[in-house]
Amino acid sequence: MAYPSAAEVIEALAADIGDTVYIDVAKWHLYLKDTPLHKTLAERFYPMVTDSNLSETGVVEILQSIPVKLGGGRRSLPLSDLIPIQCQVDLLDLLERHRSGL
Repeated sequence: MAYPSAAEVIEALAADIGDTVYIDVAKWHLYLKDTPLHKTLAERFYPMVTDSNLSETGVVEILQSIPVKLGGGRRSLPLSDLIPIQCQVDLLDLLERHRSGL
């Protein structure tokens, strides 16, 4: 059985994150596939998924560590503040599915 390469896993993870996770601004949903953030998240979550080191705390810490500039860079908020809680739960479920698929 051939195991997928790191690049293949990250690409699949980025695609799923992009289709599932969104930023909510005034009930307007910006899916991460329309931003470069889905790739950044996939690269950051890859070690957690492959090392079976996946936890809600770890996911939230990664989301908190990614600043998102708003208003042309005048303000910056952590990504965790822009993604609704249910979307964060969906993200954790998605990561668990990827982990079990490896």
